[in-house]
Amino acid sequence: MPNAGDPNVPNNEPYRLLRYHLGWVDQQGEPMDTSVTQGKALRPTLCLFACDALSDDYSKALPAAAALELIHNFSLVHDDIQDQDLERRHQPTVWHLWGIPKALWSGNAMQCTGDIALLDVAGQNVNPTTVLKVSEILTKSYLEMIQGQCMDLNFESRTDIKSDEYLYMIACKTGALIRAGLEIGALLATEDAATVKAFAEFGEHLGQAFQVRDDYLGIWGDQATLGKATDSDIRRRKKSYPVVFALERASGRAMEDLLRIYRQEELEEDDVQRVLAVLDEVGSQENAQRVIEAAAARALEALKPVSLPQWAQSEAEDLVDFLARREY
Repeated sequence: MPNAGDPNVPNNEPYRLLRYHLGWVDQQGEPMDTSVTQGKALRPTLCLFACDALSDDYSKALPAAAALELIHNFSLVHDDIQDQDLERRHQPTVWHLWGIPKALWSGNAMQCTGDIALLDVAGQNVNPTTVLKVSEILTKSYLEMIQGQCMDLNFESRTDIKSDEYLYMIACKTGALIRAGLEIGALLATEDAATVKAFAEFGEHLGQAFQVRDDYLGIWGDQATLGKATDSDIRRRKKSYPVVFALERASGRAMEDLLRIYRQEELEEDDVQRVLAVLDEVGSQENAQRVIEAAAARALEALKPVSLPQWAQSEAEDLVDFLARREY
């Protein structure tokens, strides 16, 4: 996608809303400091990492990396609507500023832009069969992502969710694009099926660690660091992993309170504090971190059959450690 200062891109509403969400421009379409408004770019970075680690050249993965970031951001625009989040990356969300209809079509436009970006893979001296496979992997992954979003929305009206059911949901909602990024990066670097599979499995476990840590931060993180309210998940009665664990483990008065609170239309501050107390009683915080670290260990185990250069092995280990303990 063209950058904020490209004179060939009109400053009309579709482009302005997309560039605003990406953190390139302010509400009026003027370029702004991107150091605090851009995302982590995890998915494209993983794609480039896999390609570079296996071929010492990440350039052929650049179009796919761009597509991954755009597809991910299309999901965030829609996710903000679904969750009614008012802030993302320290600024108001698209739907909050311009309304739901405009946010919907801006998200759709972001998806189209991602699909177009992926077409440039064909110009990277990649054989046609691989180009088609890359397109298939990405398209199937964001279909899985949408399925996960739908499951997540349905969970909001349920109190009988099991941990395994929840972990499957996040494998779709979050893990699919992370897995796809690593799988595509590997596929563009090597024809060895076992190696490509190892990177895909690495991504699958990494996705679980990333999302459960996200759930952890959504309750116990620092609001100033995250750029969004940390009590919003509880106030929306969102069934994140710590809450699902509590619903499985709580009993007596604690269970009664959880069920009562999560059946209310709106939560008061006392309700939020009671949920936090129950999570503490059943050990949800400690359990969530154990799940994160177990998934991180499985991610590194998946890469063991692959002979990586030392720099790549070190970076993989550092990345996994960061994602398992990140504060933002």
